[in-house]
Amino acid sequence: MPRFTSIVLATSLALFLLAPCFGAVPVIFDTDMGNDIDDALALAMLHSLESRGECKLLGVTLTNAHPDAARYIRMVNRFYGRPEIPVGVASRTIPEGDRDGFLSKPLAAAPIALRKETRIAPEPAVPLLRRLLAESTEKVVIVQVGFSTNLAALLESKADAISDLDGGELARRKVSLLSAMAGNFVETTPEYNVKLDIPAAKRVFETWPTPVLFSGFEIGRALPYPAVSIERDFSYAPWHPIAASYRAYARMPYDRPTWDLTSVLAAVRPDRGYFLRSEPGDVTVDARTGSTSFTPGERGTRRYLRLPPNGVARILEALTLLASEPPRGRGE
Repeated sequence: MPRFTSIVLATSLALFLLAPCFGAVPVIFDTDMGNDIDDALALAMLHSLESRGECKLLGVTLTNAHPDAARYIRMVNRFYGRPEIPVGVASRTIPEGDRDGFLSKPLAAAPIALRKETRIAPEPAVPLLRRLLAESTEKVVIVQVGFSTNLAALLESKADAISDLDGGELARRKVSLLSAMAGNFVETTPEYNVKLDIPAAKRVFETWPTPVLFSGFEIGRALPYPAVSIERDFSYAPWHPIAASYRAYARMPYDRPTWDLTSVLAAVRPDRGYFLRSEPGDVTVDARTGSTSFTPGERGTRRYLRLPPNGVARILEALTLLASEPPRGRGE
């Protein structure tokens, strides 16, 4: 009996350790990290979802060209035990889109072990996107929570040594879904991620060759992240990069909309019933103002999120739990 019990325990442990390898959604996170704090919370969510075996974070690409943005992402990835995740830097600066809303303060205050720089230099974002897609044996979900600059450049990219496919065909063959925090589907007010690079947004949202799921400005606005979570739920670590970043972004206590977090949740957990989805259709971007409009159509491949009746509390619970979940090996 003791021998049988030890075999069962060993088998159970092996299955537990291998669980993340099965059914994990491959994700590329395209972000303007540094402009708003929700990007940092969204990255924390992706790490928690990977620890749960629900996703695999293949890489992070930046549309914020601030020099501290890549260093910050590598520091957060190192905190969560994944320093090997590649980071792609922005190829150009978007006017008013390269802010340091919180990057430098946590970087300066981080423990030395987290500030240690990797010898692997960041790659340009578009070649990294091409490489990650070309190398993936599964279709990938791209979560875009910044400007459309990188994905527009990907569509325009030509065949090269990385892949004999141009960017549009590479996206068509290797991407299952683009989950974008962009647009506003209840008002005509242009949304930040769209208006800062209108030509890129117009190119991507009107011509991207796979389904696109939009989380509009109105969704995150209705789901404010509770400051009490920052004060209590991250205390398992003596110093936590996400809590430090949240405090650096604005004077506490404040509840910040969860715009980018909603795109992560909808992309990785599409069948949990957190959100309703619009009918299929097409999204157009006004070339002058950057406002977005949706036109229903059976052949359309664009949808946008809607909040279910009485669904806010359940969604917020999922967002706060995932954003604040300790990495494996911490908080025990």
